[in-house]
Amino acid sequence: MASKRMIISISEQEKQWLGNYSKAHNISVAEAIRQGISCLKDSQSLVPYQKTVNETTAIWSKGDGLKYQEHLRREWGS
Repeated sequence: MASKRMIISISEQEKQWLGNYSKAHNISVAEAIRQGISCLKDSQSLVPYQKTVNETTAIWSKGDGLKYQEHLRREWGS
């Protein structure tokens, strides 16, 4: 994959933190930023799943879901 350059603006404190982090982990500032972007992408991949879970939580209104599930499984076993 070809790399592209990008100019970003960050505060002096963020720049200093990135420099310190990079030195402590023996990586370039660019690599620290790439790793940060990767972490952000990974965390955002759960957003659609979490949204679905939140939207469907407690929509079952026919009693105890586990009992219903066990009933169906008994039917399938017959």
